[in-house]
Order: sequence, then C-alpha cells, then structure tokens
Amino acid sequence: MQPKVTTIGLGYIGLPTSALIANNQIPVHGVDISQHVVDTINAGNIHIVEPDLDQAVAKAVQDGYLKADTKPATANVYLIVVPTPFKGNNEPDISYVQAATKGIIPLLKAGDLYIIESTSPVGTTEKMMALIFAERPELEGKIHLAYCPERVLPGNVMYELVHNDRVIGGVDNASTQKAMAFYQQFVQGELHPTNARTAEMCKLTENASRDTQIAFANELSLICDKADINVWELIRLANKHPRVNILQPGCGVGGHCIAVDPYFIVSDYPMESKLIGTARGVNNYKSFWCAEKIQNAKLQFELQHGRTPKVALMGLAFKPNIDDLRESPAKYIVNKVLQNDSNGEYFIVEPNIEEHKVFKLTNYKVAVEKADIVVLLVAHNEFKDLIFKKEQIVLDFCGVRK
Repeated sequence: MQPKVTTIGLGYIGLPTSALIANNQIPVHGVDISQHVVDTINAGNIHIVEPDLDQAVAKAVQDGYLKADTKPATANVYLIVVPTPFKGNNEPDISYVQAATKGIIPLLKAGDLYIIESTSPVGTTEKMMALIFAERPELEGKIHLAYCPERVLPGNVMYELVHNDRVIGGVDNASTQKAMAFYQQFVQGELHPTNARTAEMCKLTENASRDTQIAFANELSLICDKADINVWELIRLANKHPRVNILQPGCGVGGHCIAVDPYFIVSDYPMESKLIGTARGVNNYKSFWCAEKIQNAKLQFELQHGRTPKVALMGLAFKPNIDDLRESPAKYIVNKVLQNDSNGEYFIVEPNIEEHKVFKLTNYKVAVEKADIVVLLVAHNEFKDLIFKKEQIVLDFCGVRK
C-alpha cells in the first residue's frame, strides 16, 4: 500500500501519532533508526508504555495501514517527530531535525506537505525550508511547510492527540491551510492557524509557563522546610482563594518538554528571559536539595542507631504512572545519592519498568518492608496505599502522604 504519510521518529509522540493516523485508514510509513523498534512495531507490538497504544498499533499493523522501516519512503506528507535535546551549555540541538529533513529531501515532490512536530527553537521551520531549497531549488514555491507542536500528557496520549486543540503555523498562508486540512482528518479538537514562528514560540511558552509555576511551588517547599510549615497544607489553604491556583511541589521537573523547552527561549533571548531562566534554576536546585536531605537523614540515622540504614528510593520516572525516565529529577537524585555513598544499602524502585541498564530494581513492597528510610520521589499509584512502620523515616518529596 503506497504510504500517504511518512513519519520520521517512532518514539513517545511519533508512534502514537502514526497509529492514530493509520487507524483513520491513511497509510503511514513510520521510520526509526532502531531496528529493534522497527521489528517490534511490524510485529504489532510496542516498545513504550502508553495506555491504549498497544491496541492502536496492533490494529493499524494488522489492517495494513502502518508499516515501520529504518528508511523513509515517498509520501505526500512528511512528519518530523524526532528528539530535540540540548547541548552541554543548554543550547538547543536541532541536529536530529536536520538529519531527518536531509533524509527526505530526495523524496520531496511538488505539492508535498512537510511538518515539524518536534519542539524547536523559533525559526527552525524556516531554517529547514532554507535547507530544503538549497538542495532542491526547483521545489521553491511548490511544497508546503508548517510547524505543529504536540501538547499531550503522557499516560493519556491517545485521547489527547484526538481531542486537544492544535496550533498550526505555516511558512505562508497556503502552507497553514494545507496543514490544517491534514490534521482535520484525525483531530477533533479545534485547530488554530498562525505562522510558523508563533507556533514554535507557543510550544516553548506553554512549557516555560508550567516550569515557572512549578518553580514557585518548589520554592515554597524550600521556604516551608526552614519555617517548619507543612507545604501541602499551606498550598491547600492558599488555593481556597478564588484567584489563586498554586501547583504542587515535587523533587524537580523532568520530561523532554518542561525540563528542556525553557532553555530554548533562554538560549536565544538571555537578557529578556530572566524569570524563565531563574525558574529553571529553582527546579534544578530542588533535585539537588532532595539529594542533600537524603544524605542528611542517613547520617542522622547512623549517629542515632550506630549502623548504616537501608534506604528505599521510590520512583525513577519523571512523573507518576509512566515509564518515561527522560530528564527525570528522581533518576538524577538516585544517581547523586549513589555517587556520594557507593557502599550504602539501597533499594531502587520503579514499578513501571521491568529492568534498568544501570540500577538493580526492587519490588516496591519488598523495598518498603526492608528499609529504615523510605524516600518518596514519584507519586505512583502503587505508593499511595503503602503502610509505613512507626520507626521508619519517610521523606515525602512528592506529596504521596499529603
């Protein structure tokens, strides 16, 4: 079946998007650099944890509308859904977007639609347009280019891909309208037209806003710790005000979006983004602070009991009830603690993954039963019904016991 859509990237967004499109009887050719990922998908299975995704992929493959490969195929629509990490100096790295774009340049033809969904710095779509036309000048004015960021919540991706509003920005009005027509085939949420630069900034703004609000909550938690105030009670009471809605603190901020995207703004506009940059600093510091609190609790236990405590570190994912460890503050804290104390006895817990390449994982019930100190890093559902012993020290950094 001749593909109408070629998706470059079959990760946490690319695969659900491809499955959704394919289940609307639109042939999709999905591309990933991992042969394991390709083989898994072609067998009708999935390589990530996301509710309802397994059924969507299985049906799309069985019906013949979704096929995975390591190489792109000629299509009418090309979706770029690859990672956009940042470099060591917190500058955005768009090399994956560039590589994906270069890979499909030979396949492009007049009338095609090229869309970037990867979170990108402002101006990326225009840079890719220049890259395409530099190699294929005969396509100038004959293809359509647009930017349409995803805005889904891990754990509810399949629903939100359909029902969430989308912001769609083309490099010109014709491109915007072409992209709008494409998404109308499978998105029930409202489609909001704009230009590519505004759409790119919109995605960054959404996540920088969340990061800043979380930073306020995390800063409150630091203050309340010194002031001997229960931050969870404080926020609950403050939120009784009709115009106050403070978020919940945690052990930091993770995920590929909120923990990364604000840097895209700070990198390009350092003098104008003081608040955004400070919020990033607060949320990063919160993870370091949590690691220090664990070390202090361990030292205090040793002084009181004359022995080294057993410590349960509960959670590695960047948010509750998912298997995604990208930019996870919990994972950073576990690494930090283990680096500072390689001889201690630690039980590392993450109920949403079966194994980890670095950490030896322990069942959460076993870990809590054996531990002297229980550190709650992620508010997974499994942790909410745990019963702790009176003599156990419980450090709750994510509000499991609030």
